[in-house]
Amino acid sequence: MAGDKVLNVTDADFEEKVLKTDKPVLVDFWAAWCGPCRMMGPVIDEVAAAYDGKVIVAKMNVDDNPQTPAKYGVRGIPNLKLFQNGQVVDEVVGAVPRQKLEEMLNRVV
Repeated sequence: MAGDKVLNVTDADFEEKVLKTDKPVLVDFWAAWCGPCRMMGPVIDEVAAAYDGKVIVAKMNVDDNPQTPAKYGVRGIPNLKLFQNGQVVDEVVGAVPRQKLEEMLNRVV
């Protein structure tokens, strides 16, 4: 489901791949059954390609990895959280245009 520039993360490796990295990380919390999540897929891939080297773009399937979404208060999906230095610095819930994601990312790069 994810492009080659998008990192898949799990409960097991979330701390290492998201919280301990020196780059900002945009995490897309999603599920296969979620229509708006599938709509966001190509947008996530485009943003990952456009910001390659500046921002890490990751996806986490909430059905396969329930601990991390619960810890970060993910109640609705798609939920995109922007992490920097191990902290959530911005987030958006629902399907949004690419421009909205770029506005978020441009504040941290």
